[in-house]
Amino acid sequence: MTFLDSYQLWWFLAVAAIAAVYVLLQRRRATYALRFTNLALLDRIAPKAPNWRRHVTAALFLLTIAVLVLAYARPAMSVQVPRERATIIVAIDVSPSMAATDVTPDRLTSAKESAQGFIDTLPARFNVGLVTFSSVATVVSSPTQDHQAVTDSIAGLTISPGTAIGEGVFASLQSIDSFDADAPTDPPPSAIVLLSDGENTSGRPVSAAATQAGDTGVPVSTIAFGTGASIIEIDGQYVPANIDKATLERLAETTGGHFYEAESTGELKDVYADIGSSLGTETVHEEVVTQFVGIALLLAAATAATSLAWFQRLP
Repeated sequence: MTFLDSYQLWWFLAVAAIAAVYVLLQRRRATYALRFTNLALLDRIAPKAPNWRRHVTAALFLLTIAVLVLAYARPAMSVQVPRERATIIVAIDVSPSMAATDVTPDRLTSAKESAQGFIDTLPARFNVGLVTFSSVATVVSSPTQDHQAVTDSIAGLTISPGTAIGEGVFASLQSIDSFDADAPTDPPPSAIVLLSDGENTSGRPVSAAATQAGDTGVPVSTIAFGTGASIIEIDGQYVPANIDKATLERLAETTGGHFYEAESTGELKDVYADIGSSLGTETVHEEVVTQFVGIALLLAAATAATSLAWFQRLP
């Protein structure tokens, strides 16, 4: 609970002053009664003094004023609301090593299926973009709330030569920066989910991309596909399909993301759970003035009811 106009709480001094005056008057009343020496006559004049009932009505009145002071200070509760500009870029490695079959049916197919399943778990309000990288990086789909269009684009991905992980991160950051007119000065809450086997062979260093992402506050969660025990054919030659999990792990750690090892399909189920809590909502203060006014009205009604029932008059 917080108060948006907390300086209005100084009005409680006035409530305290009213309470003090009431107590003072009650003491003076008791003193005057004691000075009235003809007690038999006093008993006939006021045989049924209100005693505690008078104080109940006064207490209800003071409570009514106190609650109205709280309402005047604009009480508010902290609530979680959707962040409508939340943006996730899915970056997928389409290099030749992703054709390795150490993950069934192969690394690329597994990555595509996992990425599509991941996008299906995202709230409709999230903006999703797609970047692919081989020797160069390509923005296949700019951030959009048309999730189906992005998953359809993923289905059509094919193998291309080279691996430029760093370029994939840079392209993802550029896509976020171009999201809307406010993005350069007011970046949307964003994250990158990068699926790769981790062996960088071209483009700018992964470390430079990690530094850039860290400086801009965009976490990169990486998913390493493959076990490393696989051979692929390139131009008629059989070469090992190496996997560099260490590079992907450093990229995630440097940017504040999370690293996952995906040796089978469906390894992206926990990714949204990790990034969704910070990316999906933001804390705002929602006013609850009407609730306090309602309480004050109930107290005012109780004050009036007790005064009418016990003293046949309104306070």
